[in-house]
Amino acid sequence: MNAFTTLDSRTTLNNTLSNRDVRSLANLGETASTSRVLNLSAVHVNSAHEKDYQLRPFFRDSQMNKAILVKHTLRANERELFGRYRRTATKIILPFDATDLKLGGRSILVNQVGFDAFCRGYFGDDINANTDVQTLRLLDQLPSVDPFLVREHLSRHGHKPGACYLKISPYDIQRMIGFANEEIERLVRTAFSGSIGGSAIKLAGKILANELDSELWPLKATLRMADDEFSDGIFSWRGFLYFKWRHIELQDEMRKVLEGLSTYQPIGACDDGTRDYLKEVRPRLASRIVNAVASVGRTLNVYDRAYHALVHGENPGPFRRFLLDGPSLFFELGESIGILSHIASFWSYRMGQSMMTQRLTPFEYGDILMDFEESLSVVSLDDEEGAG
Repeated sequence: MNAFTTLDSRTTLNNTLSNRDVRSLANLGETASTSRVLNLSAVHVNSAHEKDYQLRPFFRDSQMNKAILVKHTLRANERELFGRYRRTATKIILPFDATDLKLGGRSILVNQVGFDAFCRGYFGDDINANTDVQTLRLLDQLPSVDPFLVREHLSRHGHKPGACYLKISPYDIQRMIGFANEEIERLVRTAFSGSIGGSAIKLAGKILANELDSELWPLKATLRMADDEFSDGIFSWRGFLYFKWRHIELQDEMRKVLEGLSTYQPIGACDDGTRDYLKEVRPRLASRIVNAVASVGRTLNVYDRAYHALVHGENPGPFRRFLLDGPSLFFELGESIGILSHIASFWSYRMGQSMMTQRLTPFEYGDILMDFEESLSVVSLDDEEGAG
C-alpha cells in the first residue's frame, strides 16, 4: 500500500491564527502560523547557503530537510488511520519543488497506518535507529511546532538543529511587530541612550527575525555578553516575546471558549449519562482553562521581573542570567500554549458562529469536551491540587 497522498495546488491546509478554515499549499509560506507550520522548504530557499544550515541540518535526508510539517486537525475519515483515538496529527508534506509550491507534493501523517512501511521504504530497514524517524516521532509528541518548544524538546533528546531552522514565521512577525516594539522600547532607551526615533521598531524587527548585525551591538554591550551568549540570549528573548504575545492573544480566544461553554446547545436526543457528564464537565473545564491561562501568566512573570530590573534598576545581571537560563521554561510554556491554542482553534472551527447550522449531538459534544479536559490535565492539574 502506498501511504502517501498526492497533493496538488488545490490542496488546502488548516491555519488557525488567520481565522480562515483553509489555506492553499501555494500560499502557505505567506500565511502560515508559527505554531502550526514548520516550513523547511522556505528555510531551504532562504538559508541553504548558510554554514549553520549545512552543518546542523534539521533532517539528515536532503528531501526531508525541505519538507513542510503541519499540525493538522484530523477529519473524520482520517481518524481511522490511527490505532488510537486522536484529533490532531503531524502531517509531512514533501513538495515536488521547494522553490515552487504550486506544483504540489506528497503527504503522510506521522504514525498513521502504513507510516512504518513508508519509513522502511524511504529511509531503509532499521527505522528505529534512524535519527530522522526519531525526530519525526518526537515532533508528533508536541501540541505545536513553535520553534522554541521544538528546540527545547529536541535538545533534551540530543538533537540541536541550526538556528536558521527555528524562526518565527514572517506572517506572525508582522502580527507581533507592534507588541514587540512596545515591549523593547524601554530597553532600547536604556541600551542606546538618548533619542531613538524609529529605532525601536527597526530593532524589534531585527530581534524577531534573528538579524544580529552591528546595530544590536550596543545591546550586547549593555547585557555584557560574548558573541555566542548574545546569539543564544536573543533567541531566548525572542521566545519570551512570542509566548507573551500568544498569551495576550489567547486570553481573548479563551474568553470566547468560556462564553461558548456556558451557551452552546447540542442538538438531538441525549441519554442520562451524557446529560449528567455535560452538566458536570462544563464548569470543571472552564476552571481548568482559567487555571492554565493563569499558570502561563505566572511563568511569564519570571521574565517580567528580570526585564524590570534592567529597565528600571539599570541592572543587567538578572536579565542576562534570565536570557541564558530562560529556555528551560520553553517546554512548559510551549506545551501549555500549544494545548490552549488547539482548544481555541478547534472551538472556533467546530463550535463557532459559522458552524451553528451544523450543531453537534450531545454525544459528539461530550466527546470533544472530554478531549479538551484530558489535554488540559497536564497543564492545570498542579494548580488544582494547590488550590485544594
